[in-house]
Parts: sequence; C-alpha cells; structure tokens
Amino acid sequence: MSRDILLITNYFPPEKGAAPNRMHTLASNLTKANYNVHVVCPMPNYPKGAIFKGFEGSVYKKDSETVGTIHRLWLWPSNSENKFVRLLSMISFSVSLTLFFLFKRSPKKVFIQYSPVFVGFTAVFWSWLFGKKRILNVSDLWPLAGLEMGLLKKGLYYTILEWMERFCYKKSHLIIGQSEEILTHVNTKCNTPLFLYRNIPDFNPPAITETSVEKPITLVYAGLLGVAQGLAEVCKKIELPKFVELHMYGAGPEEEIISKINKKNICYHGEIERAELHKTLQQYDIAFIPLTNRIYGSVPSKLFEYTRLGLPVAYFAGGEGGTLVETHRLGWNIPVSDFNAFQKFISELSILELERFGKEKVQEKAIDAFNFQKQFDKLTKAVSEL
Repeated sequence: MSRDILLITNYFPPEKGAAPNRMHTLASNLTKANYNVHVVCPMPNYPKGAIFKGFEGSVYKKDSETVGTIHRLWLWPSNSENKFVRLLSMISFSVSLTLFFLFKRSPKKVFIQYSPVFVGFTAVFWSWLFGKKRILNVSDLWPLAGLEMGLLKKGLYYTILEWMERFCYKKSHLIIGQSEEILTHVNTKCNTPLFLYRNIPDFNPPAITETSVEKPITLVYAGLLGVAQGLAEVCKKIELPKFVELHMYGAGPEEEIISKINKKNICYHGEIERAELHKTLQQYDIAFIPLTNRIYGSVPSKLFEYTRLGLPVAYFAGGEGGTLVETHRLGWNIPVSDFNAFQKFISELSILELERFGKEKVQEKAIDAFNFQKQFDKLTKAVSEL
C-alpha cells in the first residue's frame, strides 16, 4: 500500500482561519499516521488578499515542514468585492496548479479541497487525466452557497459552475462531506461513496474552572470578519443592554467597518495567534456564531472549537449546526436572520439563564459527541482501501 498522498488546498498556514487550520490538522495527523504528505497551495495571502511578507516575488517555493513537504505556487492575490477580479485570482492559481501537474511528479492518491470551484475542478481534472485516486473534500456547496448568499445569480455562469461541480463529484473515488446536508446534496448528483468528516479540532481541551458568573455578561466572536458572517450588520441593528458586552477578534473584509464602531459595550480587539486566542476566549461567557443567511450544508467549525473550550454558544446561523446545538445541549439556537429573536435573546440574558449551560457540562458534551481521533481513524481506513 502506498503511503504517499498529495493534499491540494486553496488555504494553508501561515494563513489563519478555519480552512487553513483544518488542512494543517489533516496534514499533521496523516504524517503521524506514517503517510508521506505533500501539500500544494498558493502563496499565503488569505484573508487580506496580499502575499505575506517573505513570500513576495516567488513563483514556486518548496519547504519541508513537520507536516510534510509544502509546495507553494504563484497566484494573483485579491480579496476584492468585484466578482470578476476574484475569479481572475482563482483562475491564476488554477493555471499554476495545471503547470504543477504537468511538470512535477505527484503521489497516486490525491486529497482535494473543493471550493473554490475552479481550483477543485482543475485538481480533479488533472488527477483524473493522470489516473490518480481522487478524494474530494466538500466543505461548502458551491455554487449553491453563492446563490444563497446573493453572490451568484442563475444564468450561464451558474450553469457552468454546476457542470464543474457535477464533474468533480462523478470523477472522485471518495467524497468527504463536512455535514449531513452536504452528503444529501452530493448523493443527488452522483453515486460516489460518501464519508461524513466534520470540522472537529484536534487540541487538548483545557481544564474548566467554574466560577460564579458576574455582570456584565460577555459574548465573544473570533474568526473571519466577512460578509457571510455579518458582524457589522449585527453591531448596527442590535442594541446591547448595559449588562451585556460583545467582544470580537479576527480580520477580514469587514475589519475596517467593525474597528470604527463606536458603541460602549462593543469591543474589537484585532487579530491574535490561535494558541493565545484559546486562552483568551476562556474568560468570556458565551461564544457567538452568526451567519448573514442560512447556508445549506454549512456547519461553522467554530461550533466544535468553542464548545471544546467549554464555551456555550449563541448560534445565529441556522441549518444543521443549530440542530447539533439543540441535540447536544451546547447553548442557544436562535433563528438565523431573525434580528428580533436575537434582540429578545440578548435583552433577556441573565446569570440564571447562563447556568443552564455550564462550561464544564458543555465541554463534556462536546468531547463526547465530537471525537477527532475516532473520526480520523475511520478516514485513514477508507483512504487506505482506495
């Protein structure tokens, strides 16, 4: 059995966020499982849309790291709100990826992070053409997610994206979906074997020291400050009572807007490293997880990360994630986009209400329900059988 595997992803550290963390965790654990891991990714540029210091001017950069061999390829970076500009950026990496397949030898097993669509399609096409075993990791249902967020409209371009989506599904040997909704959607378009692999983080859960809650009650958000998360709109529409504070960490397209919000009980703290962030988050009472609209198939990885830290969640994102919150009693599930319901929740928050979801109980339930190692062992078994 070959122990060589190639991971293709649009996001990888030193970039920060759920997607880079997820792929780094996968690469690290595959290496620990005695796989010889190669990662192909663009020059780091996410989420600011500019090449990181130390990588500027490079067309190709190869590094040996503890998680494997990292091949970084050129792209034209952009986080522009202009759809055409963003498309050109994605295509630029697809061109580099094509050249990689044509001129570099690569393992027979290829793990492909699907989305962006053009990157996923390019990786599937060339690995199919060269007869490799293809594992497709579907974390977002593009182009459907773009339609639901209002970023795409039905028409010729959307039809092309749907064709590329079906091609990727049909030409894969195994499809990994990060929610039951994703697997249900994929199952309507192909007969490829499916595997549920949630975005469960891999870190030792901290010991919880329960202390009596005092006012003000603190909510915290940490992650991408993007249009899909809608933090700027939340801050604008919601009036926080004097006994409730909202604290935010992260970077992204809405960073400048959020940093200029002038409300006494809303605080933006910028971006900090993940290890420090985990320690910082534990001082807060509730983790806030919003999405502007309910996105079919989406279960934000923050749900698994925050609850593993022991934070109950105020889940304002809808869909399968809300069902998980209710089923495992991890916090409050507030109807997505219903600002009246969220305002009511905030206004009626109390120390007594917080005690319904004690940190120690939340952490216990999260650890019991979402076990990274068990999930990973099942994945490696499925990959080894290809």
